[in-house]
Amino acid sequence: MSSKDQTGAVAPALSDAKDLHVASATGETAIRFEHVTKTYKLYKSDRGRFLGIFNYQRKGEYLGSVNANDDLSFEIKKGEAVAFLGHNGAGKSTALKMITGVAHPTSGKIEVNGRVSALLELQAGFDATLTGRENIGLRGQIIGLSKAEIARIEPEVEEFADLGLYIDQPMKNYSSGMKARLGFAFAVAIDPEILVVDEALSVGDKAFQKKCIERIRDIMMDEDVTVLFVTHSPGTAKQFCSRGIVLDKGKKVFDGTIDDATEFYEANY
Repeated sequence: MSSKDQTGAVAPALSDAKDLHVASATGETAIRFEHVTKTYKLYKSDRGRFLGIFNYQRKGEYLGSVNANDDLSFEIKKGEAVAFLGHNGAGKSTALKMITGVAHPTSGKIEVNGRVSALLELQAGFDATLTGRENIGLRGQIIGLSKAEIARIEPEVEEFADLGLYIDQPMKNYSSGMKARLGFAFAVAIDPEILVVDEALSVGDKAFQKKCIERIRDIMMDEDVTVLFVTHSPGTAKQFCSRGIVLDKGKKVFDGTIDDATEFYEANY
């Protein structure tokens, strides 16, 4: 179902936007995983984890290891909208963190082609001693934006986050919701070629949540943008995506159309 924008024109619904994101057999590769494994070592305490960095395992501290992703292989074409389905601990977020560069594989190869914008852990990565405006500049520098690009997106971020005078206050004075609003506003302002979305879009009040969904829809109206969506909700996946990859214990157990993927997931999990 479509909705009206502020001008009274009918705006496309997410279902209309997702129809633009269908794989082309001859399309360019946006993301490729080749036999990727991500292993985490588990320790009893922070002290044991610290010693483990130096390959020293104090007796009783090392608990073992777990493969968050296990020999994971898939390819996503430019312009696809793909949902990663799975229960908690299935390896969805780990895979997306490696795509964004927050984490790195223990083994295997990952190829990512395009500027990535991640709506994951929106409150992370800020310097609490800097103002919101200064953090916009800092984040822009970190991802390689020029001064001109940062100057261009700054008013967009400020307007979307709608923090008022707090934009020029140190972020240590922000609530968690305010940090998330700024994080979302920045992520959607950088003209992403690959958009990574966590299902947890409960940013702020209902009015702001609606604005977030509408902004994601607007980005998805560009059929060249690749969309990755992590969820354990089949209904939400169908709103955004045309393809689904089901993960279980770090392994890929199904890959197909979103209808087939959600049917498989609901039947087995």
